Amino acid sequence: MPTPRLRQFWTLLLLLAGTAASMFAAGQWAWHRSLLDESESVQRQLALYGQTLAQRIDRYRTLPEVLALDAQLQDALRRPLSPDEVAQLNRKLEQANGASQSSTLTLLNRDGLAVAASNWRTATSNVGVDYSFRPYVQQALAQGRGSFYGIGVTTGEPGYFLSQAIRDDSGHILGLVAIKIALQELEREWLQTPDIVLASDAHGVVFLASQDAWRYRLLEPLDDEERRELNATRQYSDQPLRPLDVRVDDRLDNGGRLVRVQALPDMPTPPSRMLWLTQPLPGTPWQLHLVHTTHSSIADSRWAAAAGGGGWLALSLLVLFVRQRQRLARLRQRSRQELETVLQQHAQELRTAQDGIVQAAQQAAQQTDTGLSRSLEHLPQGVVIIDADLKLVAWNSRYVQLFRYPADLMQVGRPIEDLMRHNARRGLLGPGPVEEAIERRLAHLRSGTPHLHESAKEDGTVLEIRGNPLPEGGFVTSYADITSYKNAARELRSLADALEQRVADRTRDLDAARREAEQANRSKTRFVAAAVHDLLQPLNAARMFTSLLRSHLPGDAERHAVDSIDGALAAQDAILNSLLDISRMESGQFDVHIHDVALGPLLQVLGHNFGVLAESQGLKLRCMPTRAVVRTDENLLRRILQNFVSNAIRYSRRGRIVVGCRRMGDHLRIEVHDQGPGIPEALQREIFEEFRRLDEGRADDRGAGLGLAIVERLGRLLGHEIGLRSQLGRGSVFWVCAPLGNPAAAQQAAPPATTLQPSDDAPLQGSSAWVIDDDGPTCAATQALLQRWGCTVPLAAGAPEALAAAQPGQAPQLVLLDVHLGAGLHGPEVFAQLCQRWGQTPAVILVTAERDATLRRQAAERGWGFLAKPVRSPALRALMSQTLLRLGESNRK
Repeated sequence: MPTPRLRQFWTLLLLLAGTAASMFAAGQWAWHRSLLDESESVQRQLALYGQTLAQRIDRYRTLPEVLALDAQLQDALRRPLSPDEVAQLNRKLEQANGASQSSTLTLLNRDGLAVAASNWRTATSNVGVDYSFRPYVQQALAQGRGSFYGIGVTTGEPGYFLSQAIRDDSGHILGLVAIKIALQELEREWLQTPDIVLASDAHGVVFLASQDAWRYRLLEPLDDEERRELNATRQYSDQPLRPLDVRVDDRLDNGGRLVRVQALPDMPTPPSRMLWLTQPLPGTPWQLHLVHTTHSSIADSRWAAAAGGGGWLALSLLVLFVRQRQRLARLRQRSRQELETVLQQHAQELRTAQDGIVQAAQQAAQQTDTGLSRSLEHLPQGVVIIDADLKLVAWNSRYVQLFRYPADLMQVGRPIEDLMRHNARRGLLGPGPVEEAIERRLAHLRSGTPHLHESAKEDGTVLEIRGNPLPEGGFVTSYADITSYKNAARELRSLADALEQRVADRTRDLDAARREAEQANRSKTRFVAAAVHDLLQPLNAARMFTSLLRSHLPGDAERHAVDSIDGALAAQDAILNSLLDISRMESGQFDVHIHDVALGPLLQVLGHNFGVLAESQGLKLRCMPTRAVVRTDENLLRRILQNFVSNAIRYSRRGRIVVGCRRMGDHLRIEVHDQGPGIPEALQREIFEEFRRLDEGRADDRGAGLGLAIVERLGRLLGHEIGLRSQLGRGSVFWVCAPLGNPAAAQQAAPPATTLQPSDDAPLQGSSAWVIDDDGPTCAATQALLQRWGCTVPLAAGAPEALAAAQPGQAPQLVLLDVHLGAGLHGPEVFAQLCQRWGQTPAVILVTAERDATLRRQAAERGWGFLAKPVRSPALRALMSQTLLRLGESNRK
């Protein structure tokens, strides 16, 4: 069996080895994972660089083709030209070059001699220079067109040359026109990225680079034939082509390489390992390269290693803690069992001793003369025997030691009462009258009743006292010292009490922590609600003012600007409402009404509402008809599906969006299919978090990243599973799964009430309304808006001003009332006071930032209208018109 020191050594060794292995495994996993993620990101960035380069080249590709059809250029190549004609051609090419913003345009004859050029005014003009050795000239004369990248022979400036042959009417080549495109602007754009961007030709020569030290480097060695070709074409003029020592350490699954670049004297020292990705450029023999540092992956690897080591240590310490607790529990159990065994043995010994005491007492009573019996000396208990007359007969030395009796007191024939009085003088009989205590004990001995009890002495000794009558009269009493047993039992009780106290303390701490968390959550909910309410007040005033401003602007541009402002305010409104909804759901204040809902009408309305929006974005929305019925909250389910469909429209560039149902056992899964860009698997869980969104959406409609977070919470609130599946480049499917309902119960739902739709502002013309709100800008904006609609607004102010202005019999037709009016005033209570002063009860529309379902229900019960801030002017006008029409109908009746 290993010694404790050896066991500690192996435990420590296992702990350290496991920590090292966990750190290595976690670090390697995070390293490769982060490398793959970085590689995919770098690959997308590289594709963007390639697209930019291709677009810049394609921008000028058609210019030589157009110039090759020019009759003046064709005529110039058929015959010798005078100086005036050459000057005219130079100006023509200069003008064409200025319009296209290229570098140089050159007209060359069949011999490769430059006839005219756009740079004819400079000292390094191309006019008269022989370019027949250039590949782009040879390709155009042989194949009709050509391309070539190289350093200019006359200008010394690098560029990309595109050439197009000029033919006569019979198809014979007369010459060619060439355009030189400067790509240095691209290199300056590449400087904005910390990565190294390179472009290499078919020979592996880097001709474009974001850092000068990497330009004109050889990625691969050149053979003799390639060197002769470069020298013949003078592609890179006199630039020295120096090799770049790149060593590949590892290759990734997506084509990326982990490389080491050896430092050279004329370039800065690169990092130890770098991520190198390569992508061919379509339509050219070139390749684009992006060299990315791996600092982020190294940091992720280190953090993961630290987390892995910490996790292993935490797990190991937890295991050691649990094993220690188990060991202590086993020790306590074994101690308890040993104690119980000792107690049982002690009890058995006491019973055996008691029987032996009785027998010894009988023998001692018959044999002793001095009282001190040899037959009782071997017993561990103190023993005393008295006869029927309650006088001493025999005892052992242990009895004398326990009570410290003097020698002259212990005599055969002495009444036991004398010993009791001796003990009473020493306080061993306890409190109370001494005579009563002695008489009680003597009466007990005379009765001959067996007894068993415990007695504690002043020095802490605990005695177990057993008394039994003798068959022929008399009494034998044994005194056993059970102090150690009592101490062990007391320690066990103390340990149990301590454990119970610790459990109670932990339970109390947990309850306190839970109450603090609940209080913090309630405080957060109240804060968010109050903050959103205060933010919605100025937002409501701003939207009112924009609605009023639009009618005063004559130009389309000014109205478009106002519409953009209103759209931004609407987006801000959506964000605040989303935050408020999340807060209400987290605090459990979101009302849910589950009933049987027919999906067919719901999907039909969804298709009508979003169909026009989808068509405006070039998409086709189709909602598949269904007769299915589900158990859900209709409004919350509609909100989930609206979010899915709006996201599909926002992120899809083309194709169709299909909403359909799929039966899954006793549940129905409602799916929204799109043909958008798809969602990477690594982001499919993150997009359901707050303020998480993809970057592929439309630039003018990106959202705030709260929609799917609300959907996920609504799903938990309804008990509906929310999910998605997606594939990059092929689209996504978002779905919600709800239990099937009872079709008969859904058909019993009452049909919706018809709503009056006023065709114009006739009900508002000449009507009177009061606006009661504690926000001054909101009052001013609402008053101006109502006056523009033809309403009379005698008052637009707060509660104190309204109470002061109220007169009997002068109530308005309609009151626009806020709920929170400041200074502890509540809107419905203020309205009740106004009605008392008016002696009338006008119609009411609650206009408030509170979105509590209880408040909305109370307004409906009173017959009041309800609008949530910020208020859209069309919604306010429609609701006011409907309210006044209903008021007119009731007055006529």
